[in-house]
This record gives sequence, C-alpha cells and structure tokens, in this order.
Amino acid sequence: MPNTEDAFERRLATRLLDVLIRAGLIVVLALLCYKVFAPFLSLMVWSAILAITLYPLQRRLARKMGGRMGWAATLITLLGIALIVVPTAVLLDHTGNSVKRVIDEVQQNTLKIPPPRESVSAWPLVGEKVFDFWQRAYTDLPALVQSLQPKIGDLAKAALAMVAAIGGGILGFIAALIVAGIMMAFGESGARACRSIFERVFGALRGEQFTILSVATVRAVAQGVIGIAFIQALAVGLCLLLAKVPLAGVLSGVVLVLGIAQVPALIVTLPAIAYLWMSGNYSNGEALAFSVLLFIAGMADNVLKPLMLGRGVDAPMPVILIGALGGLATAGILGLFVGATLLALGYQIFMGWVAANPDAAPPDRAVETSNTE
Repeated sequence: MPNTEDAFERRLATRLLDVLIRAGLIVVLALLCYKVFAPFLSLMVWSAILAITLYPLQRRLARKMGGRMGWAATLITLLGIALIVVPTAVLLDHTGNSVKRVIDEVQQNTLKIPPPRESVSAWPLVGEKVFDFWQRAYTDLPALVQSLQPKIGDLAKAALAMVAAIGGGILGFIAALIVAGIMMAFGESGARACRSIFERVFGALRGEQFTILSVATVRAVAQGVIGIAFIQALAVGLCLLLAKVPLAGVLSGVVLVLGIAQVPALIVTLPAIAYLWMSGNYSNGEALAFSVLLFIAGMADNVLKPLMLGRGVDAPMPVILIGALGGLATAGILGLFVGATLLALGYQIFMGWVAANPDAAPPDRAVETSNTE
C-alpha cells in the first residue's frame, strides 16, 4: 500500500512539474512574441479600427465592381490618402515655407513691420504690453530679436518638434491606412477569425454578442469623429463668414480635413484670431466677439466627442462616455476607441454575470411574491 501511494505521489509530482514547465514556456513565448510585436502594436490597432470602420463601404463598393474586394480596398486606400493626408501635408508645407521666409527676412533685416495703431493700447488686459512690443518691433526689429534670442530659440525648437510630431502622425496614418486596406481585402476570413477568438474565450453565444458589440462600438466612435469634424468645420466656417475673414470656405475645408485626421482646429482658428486683431478692420469689441466665437468653435470637438461617441451601441451612454474619456486621457486619440470598446465589453460581461445569479428568484415567482405582499 505505501508503495502505491509513493508511486501516485511521484506521478502527481511529475505531472505537476510538466504542467509548470509547459506553462512557463508558454509565458516566455508570449512575452517574446509581445516584445517582437510591440513596436507595431499602435499601427495594427489603428489599422484594425480603420478596417472595421471602412469595411461596410468597401463591401458596397466591391459589389458595384463585380465582387473585387482587393480592388475596392485599394481604391478606398488611395482615396483616403488623397482626401485626408495630401491636404494636411500641403498645409504643413505651406506653413513651414512661411515660417522659413519670415526667419530669412529677420536674419537679412528685410522684414517690414507696420506701425501699431493707437487703438491697440485700448485692448483689455494686454493692450499696453502689445502696443509697446509692437512699437519696439516697428522701430528697431533687430534689437528686439537680439533681446529675445533665447526665447526665440526655445520657441523654434518647440515649433519644430510639433511639426515633426504632426509629420510623423501623417506617415503613421498612411501606413495604418495601407494595412487597413490589406485587412479589408481579406475581410471575410478576418471576421471569421475574430468571431472564432471571441467564441473560444467567451463561448458561442456570448462570443457572437461581444463580436457585434466591439464592431458597433468602434464604428460608432469613428463615425462620431467624422461627424464631429463636419460640425466643427461648419461652425468655424460660419464664424469666419460672419467675421468676413478672407478665404473662409477654404479655411473651413482645411478644418474638416484636420478634424478627420485628428489635428487640432486651433491651427486654423488662432491665425484667424490674430488676423482679426492685426488687420485694423475691426473695432475692439468686434474683434473680441469674433475671437471668442472662433476660439469656442476651434475647441468644440472636446465637448462634442463625449456626447456623440455612443450612438447605436448596445451599452448605456455613460459607459461609452466614461470609457472614451478615460481612454482619451490615458492613451490619446487611440485610447478613445480602445477605452470605449473595453469598457463596453466589461459592462456586458459584468451585467451577464449579474443576470446569471443562481440564487435569484424566477420572474414568475417574484411577481407572485409581490402580489401576495
């Protein structure tokens, strides 16, 4: 009998050791795979978001093209690059050339600053300081530039860093759009694979529900971003038209492109506000009123995003709102999608666990109890 117990213990120890070794090897393999995949994680998440959002459009287009899924995906990718990336790149290139031209004129002492108007000193809060600074720039610009040399250097570094970040974002968006096109070309098999993963993790019934919920949440957030870009472009365009700023229609179109590409609209509204104050065509009250309107329109997306991101999703609006805001604060615009999706899934899992309470009274029994009372 003791020999039998010893043999059983040895077999149990051997099996346990085998399980631990295999689990350790799996963990090591998972860590190595993550380390290799980590540099591309953000790119692949963005690609999946774009593919999920554009897939219905790609299917409709493929049907009109005789079922050619690959050609439809290629056409959508090229159109996306042409409609979003190219205008943004042109705008940045124009801005960079303008800044370079100003720097060259300052270095060659050929930049001409117009004299300040007397009404500038009457501006609220900052009028006198702006007038003094403007007067110094008008009378002796080289001396003013020399006195501000350290600050100008820091400002130039910050501006270059911002331009580099925007340029890197545009290149990343191009890469994500190309990868999304490849995903859409194999959309049917990709959808089946994702559904199989959800069903393997959560079961057949819940897996199907969670697949639909994840897709709906991503599409709702993405469509909300596009809708917000249109609303913001319309608001900025109306403000520019009311203020009679030149090229108001072109600037509103630029705001639309920037909004879809998730570049702040303040890039357009702040120069427009500067034009209002420096053109001399507006009184102080008019300039102040239009400046406030333009500033609010340029920041409107920060208010509209939490309000419009949960449309059409099978989860309460506060859940989507909290997930979007938390993700936005944690991981930027990418977290807007990931946070809303994760919190929606977590909410459904938790509520499913609550509904499956084995100690809860059946509905009929609960009704009988309430009638008896």
